Amino acid sequence: MNLNKWFKISALLTTSAVLLAACGNSSSETASKDYGLKDIKFPLKDKVTLKFMTTSSTLAPKDPNKKLIFKRLEQETGVHIDWTNYQSDFAEKRNLDISSGDVPDAIHNDGASDVELMKWAEQGVIVPVEDLIDEHMPNLKKILDENPQYRALITAPDGHIYSFPWIEELGEGKESIHSVNDMAWINKKWLDELGLDMPKTTDELVKVLEAFKTKDPNRNGKADEIPLSFINSAGNEDFKVLFGSFGTGDNDEHVVVGNDGKVDFTADNDDYKEGIKFMRSLYEKGLIDSEAFEQDWNTYTSKGNDQKYGVYFTWDKNNVTGSNEDYQVLPVLEGPDGEKNVTRTNNVGFQRDRMVITSVNKNLELTAKWIDAQYEPIQSVQNNWGTYGDTKQQNIFEFNKETNSLKHLPLDGTAPTELRQKTEVGGPLAILDSYYGDVTTMPDDAKWRLDLLQANYVPYMKNDEIYPKVFMEEKDLDKIAQVEADMMDYVTRKRSEWITNGGIDDEWDSYLKELEKYGLKDYMKLKQKYYDEFKKNQE
Repeated sequence: MNLNKWFKISALLTTSAVLLAACGNSSSETASKDYGLKDIKFPLKDKVTLKFMTTSSTLAPKDPNKKLIFKRLEQETGVHIDWTNYQSDFAEKRNLDISSGDVPDAIHNDGASDVELMKWAEQGVIVPVEDLIDEHMPNLKKILDENPQYRALITAPDGHIYSFPWIEELGEGKESIHSVNDMAWINKKWLDELGLDMPKTTDELVKVLEAFKTKDPNRNGKADEIPLSFINSAGNEDFKVLFGSFGTGDNDEHVVVGNDGKVDFTADNDDYKEGIKFMRSLYEKGLIDSEAFEQDWNTYTSKGNDQKYGVYFTWDKNNVTGSNEDYQVLPVLEGPDGEKNVTRTNNVGFQRDRMVITSVNKNLELTAKWIDAQYEPIQSVQNNWGTYGDTKQQNIFEFNKETNSLKHLPLDGTAPTELRQKTEVGGPLAILDSYYGDVTTMPDDAKWRLDLLQANYVPYMKNDEIYPKVFMEEKDLDKIAQVEADMMDYVTRKRSEWITNGGIDDEWDSYLKELEKYGLKDYMKLKQKYYDEFKKNQE
């Protein structure tokens, strides 16, 4: 392991230990005083203040209390929140505050990894909350009682619950909206302009991209078309969805579960190698965006807004090329061996890292009941997407007083991600499939995307299972984190080098040996162990 990575991990694992010594110095200033409140009912007769840390988009107000959602929540509860809000470099700033003892009552949108949660718990940085849930949080308790899988997912190996989850159900199994993140979009307008059919195979895609490059499909007399573009990193804008045409395929974690129950590391498979060689052939032909390996989101969307892409990748095309019909979903392509496969992500609408209560908090019942208010169905819906009745900017919803329900309004061309980041607050919440049609409508963009997935991708998803969000024991979390810190960077770096410089055949054996040096064998043993235990517990 290189020294820089080692120091990062060491800092991560020791930050909470430093807190214990530092808390005594300044926690009295960063946490609220003890109000002595018991048997609390909202709204409070006398307003009180709790101190929270959070993070939000740079598109949102610096002060979260300027968001209409929090303004209403303060009126409904009588609780004012004194926010410390970091809109950039949150994890670093959060950990610096913790290490210096500047600890608030709770951390909202905490984004803690499992390693951090367990270390914070071990060192007494955060408190277990299962008793608070049972005694003071009827909204969340009802959700967990009726959906025991979520209680299991937030329960640590030591039997305690340390954090409050975010739950967003949008379809189940293969038909979940999270099954594929990096959808491929092709410029149908260019196809029609050049009289080309929609490509059905990887070979046909190459011919289409070559035509996009050489035949001036935008008819401006300039060679400014970009046949294929992406953002070279794990996430929605990566090109990995194409690798399914060569076999098992790939996802962000490089981990899939076969229908035989075996956990497979994808980035050492022969078909992964073939996928890279295919991308290398595109690069050699000049069909890949010259900026693809270093561009950021802003650069990517700027070119997308100018309609310069032949094929590109993203969650929702409206965020990149706009709400027009020029771009359509690229069909799942048949590979050289007749393979058509869509590799599922390991994503579900669940995260266990959306809020923690710290050990300096003197108002546990009050804090628990404020958090539980976020799990009120109509509150959760707004926290997740945005709100209604805002006279200063576009609204996500229309509120029906008679039915006490929220109806999604048309986006009218606004990028859904941008509007959401301006208005939502995130944090702990739950939106169940049963809410749609009762508490709220399904977002138009979500329904549209689910329909596209069903029509184009779901029929070619061969794997019945995904790797679950298991909660590992601390020693195993540490081992996983140590292996991933270097190995995943190495995998990403070699992928880029092989696409831009070639040489994968000559270097493949040494690459496999290097993966073993990083600890791949032990890594996969742990992955298999926890998968088997998870499946056993489901029986």
